[in-house]
Amino acid sequence: MDNIFLQISVLLAITTVVAFFVRLLKQPLIIGYIIAGIIGGPLFFNIVHGGEEMYDAFAQFGVILLLFVIGLNLNLNHLKEIGRTSFITGIGQVVFTIVFGSAILLWLDFPLWTSVFLAGAITFSSTIIIMKLLMEKKDTETVYGRHTIGLMIVQDLIAVAMIIAIGLMRTGSGVSIELALLFLKIAILSAAVILCSRYILPGFLRRISNSGEMLFLFTVAWCFGVASAFFVAGFSIEIGAIVAGISLASSPFKLEIGSRIRALRDFFLVLFFIVLGTQMGMSPLSDIWLPGIALSLFILIGNPLILYFLFRLLKFTRRNSFLAGLTAAQVSEFGFVLLYAGANLGFVTGRELSIFTMVAIITIFISSYLIIYGEKIYRYLLPWFNMFGADRHRQAEKVSEKFDIWIIGYHRIGGYVAESLRESGLKIALVDYDPDAAKRIRDKNISLFFGDASDIEFIENLPMASSKLVVITIPALDDQLTVIQHIRQSRSETFIIANAYQYSEIKQLYNAGADYVMMPHLVGGNWIAGVLKKGKWTRDAFAQLRNEQAEMLAS
Repeated sequence: MDNIFLQISVLLAITTVVAFFVRLLKQPLIIGYIIAGIIGGPLFFNIVHGGEEMYDAFAQFGVILLLFVIGLNLNLNHLKEIGRTSFITGIGQVVFTIVFGSAILLWLDFPLWTSVFLAGAITFSSTIIIMKLLMEKKDTETVYGRHTIGLMIVQDLIAVAMIIAIGLMRTGSGVSIELALLFLKIAILSAAVILCSRYILPGFLRRISNSGEMLFLFTVAWCFGVASAFFVAGFSIEIGAIVAGISLASSPFKLEIGSRIRALRDFFLVLFFIVLGTQMGMSPLSDIWLPGIALSLFILIGNPLILYFLFRLLKFTRRNSFLAGLTAAQVSEFGFVLLYAGANLGFVTGRELSIFTMVAIITIFISSYLIIYGEKIYRYLLPWFNMFGADRHRQAEKVSEKFDIWIIGYHRIGGYVAESLRESGLKIALVDYDPDAAKRIRDKNISLFFGDASDIEFIENLPMASSKLVVITIPALDDQLTVIQHIRQSRSETFIIANAYQYSEIKQLYNAGADYVMMPHLVGGNWIAGVLKKGKWTRDAFAQLRNEQAEMLAS
C-alpha cells in the first residue's frame, strides 16, 4: 500500500475503531491513538512504509498548532509572574534527571558517554502530551497548569542549548562566537515579533476580521511563518510556535482565532500520536527490558518527586506541587533527536534507541492516566499527606473575569440594551462578529469578545454560565439554540432572554431553556400603534420622531 491517501484512510479507520473501544473503557483517547499507531506500524501491518517523511511533517503540524494555541493564551505579564519558578524547577529537574539517570545506567554497566546521552534523552518531558492533556482538563489557567507551561518553555530552551553544545562538540567551533550569535538571533527575532504584534498586526487583523476565511488563513500563515523563522535561526519550531501565539495573546480576536484553527489542530494531533505509535520498533526484549524498566520507574517516580520538592521549596501548596510533579512523568520526542545526535558523534552505537522507545511507551501510557486522574490520586493520598500536619502554604487560583450581563449581538436591540444598562454599575460583556461594532464598543465602558456565536468552541471559552442574565439578539434560531443549550448544560441558573422573528420559533426557544422570548416586530408594532394613537399627525411630530431616530442611530 504505497498510496499516501489510502494509508491515511486505513490508519484513521483503525484509529476510529480502537478509539471507540478505548472510549467505552473510559480511558484517555491518546492511548487509543498510540495503540492504533502501533497496530499500523512495523510491529504489525506496517502500513506507513515509504511515507515516513510525510507523516513526520503531518505530526509536526499538530505540534506547531497546539503550541500556538497555548501561546495564544499566554501573555508577557504571565511569563514574568512564572519566570523565576519555571527557571528554578526547569533547571533543577534537568540536572536531577541527568545525574541520577547516568548513575543508574553506569550501575547497569553502560559506558560513561552513552549513559550521559541516554540520561539526557530521558530528561525532557513531552510538551505535546502535557499541553494536550492540560487543555482537555481545562487546567491551563490553574496555578499548577500555568507553571507547568512555564516549565515546558524552560525545558525547550535548555534543549536548544544542548543541541548547540552537541554541534560545538562535532564541529569544534568557538563557544564564545556561537553564544554571541545565539543572543543576537534572539534579540533580532524578539524585536521583529514585538514590533509586528504592536504596530502592524492590530490594524491588519481589524481589516480582515470580517472574513472568517481570511482570519483563518492569516492565522495559519503567521503561526507557521514565525515558527519557521525561529527554526531557520537555529531554535526549535516549538519555541517559534509559542512565540507566534504570544504575539497575538493581547488581540481582541484571540478567542475567534483559537476556535478557527482548533479542528485543524486536532486532526494533525491525532496523526502525531499515530506516528508516535508507528515508531515503536523494538530490539529483542531480553536485551532491553532491565534498563527499560529501571529508567521507566525512575521517570515515573523520580521526576514527580523532584518537582514536588522543588515546588514545595518555592512555597507551593501540596496539591499544586503534586499535580505539577505528575506532569513530568514521561519522556519527550526530543529524546530521539538527542540520541541521533549522539550517534553522529559515536557515543550512541547500540540498543539505546530501543531502550528509549520502550521507556517512551511505558511512561507515555502511564503518565497519561496520572495527569488525567491526578486530582483523584491526590485525594486518595491526602490522609498520608495530612500525617505531616496542615499545609502552611497557600496559592490563590486565577479567577476568570465574570460579568453580570452578556449581550449576544450588538446591532439592533443589543446596542440599546447595553447603552441603557451601562450606567447601572453592572459589568456588561458583548459578543459580536462585526469589526464595525468593535470600533464603536472600544470607546465605551463595555467589554467585547469578538467571535461567532454559532461556533460552540468559541462559546465554550466564555464564562456566560456564571452571569445573572444573557440577552440574545442575533436573528438565527440555530445560533440562539446553540448558546442556550450550552448554558443550560452547565446547570446554570442564568436568566436567558432570546428573540424570535417567527411565531413557530418561540416554542423551540422556550423548550431549549429560554426564560423569555421577545418578538421585535411585535414590540415595534405596539410602539408605533401607541405613537399613532396618542400623538398628533403633523409634519412637526413626524420630524421629531425622525430626529430621535437619528440620535439613536448615531449612538
